Parts: sequence; structure tokens; C-alpha cells
Amino acid sequence: MILITRPEPGASQTAARLRQMGLCALIAPALEIRALPARLPPPDRVQAVLVSSANALAALPDDWHGRKLFAVGGATAAHARAAGFRDVRDADADAEALAALVVRTLRPADGALLLASGRGQGRLLASRLRAAKFSVHRRVVYAAGPAPALADAARAALTGGRVTQALFFSAATACAFVSLVRRAGLVKSLGRIEAITIGQPARMALEKVPWRAIRVAVHPTQDAMLACLTK
Repeated sequence: MILITRPEPGASQTAARLRQMGLCALIAPALEIRALPARLPPPDRVQAVLVSSANALAALPDDWHGRKLFAVGGATAAHARAAGFRDVRDADADAEALAALVVRTLRPADGALLLASGRGQGRLLASRLRAAKFSVHRRVVYAAGPAPALADAARAALTGGRVTQALFFSAATACAFVSLVRRAGLVKSLGRIEAITIGQPARMALEKVPWRAIRVAVHPTQDAMLACLTK
């Protein structure tokens, strides 16, 4: 059984991919997403929208769907298309790749950019784009906080030794999961599980507790993480 710790809407999308691979998935989000009010600039004053997470898409109403949208990875790009955005560009990596894609594709003279992000996120991306002479409107449209407790199904699966691998899509998710497992008194159960992370920051957060192994995906994408499940 593969444990998915990311919040919705990404968790269900990952679970669907695992089922297509013939694997059993268990969704147990370690984070909860809360929308925040944000004053957005008029769409006609912005040449493109940037999002590093699908969690930001709910803050963008229909009148934004005609703007170009730059997504950090394939999963976020797919969510954007499903939400109604018609011109979606995929950096297929991380925030650094997203900045590079914008710089290659757009011109600062053609208008400002809207960066819709989570609380505590997006500052470095905005800084890099401003250094490239872009005008960036950074708006915090959601906040991610720890789940109040480990889901009952996850607690039972960990207690019964049915979880073989667990997926961690961010350092924040990894930190929250470690806290939840400690609170539940289930740290020893992790010794039978291989953790698969999207990057080194998540790995560092997980090293506070014992695992059978921790593997970092070769690229910071969902596809690279899922490839680890077949090895």
C-alpha cells in the first residue's frame, strides 16, 4: 500500500495515477489548505499568471482563463487546463525552472505578471523575475497548515504494517507528517516503510525519524516520484 500525504486536490490525482499502475493507494493528507482573501489586479493588466501549486487555482475566477498560465509541473498544468485555462505552459520541474521558462518565453515590456502562491511561498520566484526586469504582483491566496490528526485509515494501516511506501511532495508535508506520527505514537512503524520525496528539503525533514529507506526523486516532479515505485 502506498501512502499519499499531500493535500487535495493533488492527492486524488496521485491516487488515480497509482491505481492506473495497479497499485493500492491510501490518501492521508498531512496538510490542510485554507483559501485566503486576496485582491487581484485586473486581468487585462497582466500578461500571464504563474502558479507553483494547484491549490492557487481556486482563487482565479473565470475572467482569468484567457491569460497565459505558467505552471511549475505537469500535475499543476493538468489541473489548470481542467479549471478552464486555455493557454497553459508547463515548466516540468521546480520554481527555478518556472522562472527560466517565463524569462525565455515572455518580455517584461508586454505587461506585468501575477504570481498566485501560498503563504510563505513564492518570494524567491518573484525576486528572480523582478531581477529579470518583470513587474510581478505576488498575491497570497491560500495557506497550508498541519492536519489536526492522522487519518484513522492511515493510523490503522501503519499499525497493521500494510504501508510499504509513502510519498512526500514538499518539506512542509514531511514536517507535518512526522509530527502527526509522533503524536499518534507510531514512529516505530516507519521502520518498515520506504519514503519517496520530491527533493532534498523533504528528505531532511524526514530524517528526524527512522525509515527503512528514504529515496529522493531524480527530478522534482510527480512522474519522477512515481518512477521510484517501480524500482
